[in-house]
Amino acid sequence: MRRIGVVTTSRAEYGILRPVLHRINFFSEQMKLILYVGGAHLSPEFGNTWRQIEFPIAEKVECLMSSDTPEGIAKSIGLTTYSFAQAYARTPVDILLITGDRYEAIGAALAAVPFKIPIAHLGGGDLTYGAFDEQIRHAITKLAHIHFTYSTHQAEIVRLLGEELSRIHVTGNPSLDAIEGISETGISEEYILVIFHPVTLEYENTGAYFDSLLSAIVKSGKYPVFIMPNADTAGRQMIIGIRHWLTSHKGQAHANLEPDIFHDLMGKATAMIGNSSAGLMEAPSFGLPVVNIGTRQEGRLRARNVIDVGYSADEILDGINQACDPLFRESIRDVENPYGDGHAAERIVKVLMETPLDIIVKRMNVNHS
Repeated sequence: MRRIGVVTTSRAEYGILRPVLHRINFFSEQMKLILYVGGAHLSPEFGNTWRQIEFPIAEKVECLMSSDTPEGIAKSIGLTTYSFAQAYARTPVDILLITGDRYEAIGAALAAVPFKIPIAHLGGGDLTYGAFDEQIRHAITKLAHIHFTYSTHQAEIVRLLGEELSRIHVTGNPSLDAIEGISETGISEEYILVIFHPVTLEYENTGAYFDSLLSAIVKSGKYPVFIMPNADTAGRQMIIGIRHWLTSHKGQAHANLEPDIFHDLMGKATAMIGNSSAGLMEAPSFGLPVVNIGTRQEGRLRARNVIDVGYSADEILDGINQACDPLFRESIRDVENPYGDGHAAERIVKVLMETPLDIIVKRMNVNHS
């Protein structure tokens, strides 16, 4: 039986992986799921989201320092590498699936290299020029042996990074596999969904950017439902700011949500505001207008539902007004999602189940024509 290791360190990552985990369990006679859970999942400050995971956890892996300064983040990468090395020694696997571009992901990938564990990487070839995730993602691509990309465009970027064509598989984003019917959110009034993360290459400006967003929300008169930011540089500053703002303004905030509830919120929202990847990757499937603020998502594919704006309060307010316009909402009702067709998990699991395991040696693809 093939032992499939899967790493998850955040709520957003788990939402992407969840359909894949269900699919692995469906083939339980041929594969055994080994789930490594760490990062923000284990943090009370970020909601102890490990409790929402429906699958047996093989290893809880400590990754986070108490600080989100640049020094704290760099130390967290070291701690993550150290902790995953211990986890792999205790609980070995035949192949390892790692998602995306967070700093915990590169620690998990680096620790796997001396163990000669084949790494399958989901989300390579993406571009996010406004975040240091951009560098981490491409570094993981060079550490990985199998590549699952969300689109043919991203597959081409992985090829240009020197990876062999036979190891690149266009699967789509598995988070789209889980989008089903929409149920009631329990919110009685119209609302905008607000998810704004620190821009990690511009973290010094976090306070100013966030103040502009809050000012635009007040001027719009819309009722905001905040989802708290990731465990990124200066993320705690924003969490404190949201809680303080809500003491004198109407709205609500959630530290974490189960994927189904999050999708329900997206399906019922008037618009989505911020700089979350969910606005680009998942929102098109709901025909949801998105005001994408600033540079964090610069470089990523986007559908017609996305309205790109700068960081000033006036630009954000103009974006909110356009997104909430009934004519605009109607124009994007049937927009095509560039991130997949809802069948990514079955493609990913087929490769994990069938690919040879003697793939540790990699050859550079130097033909870039």
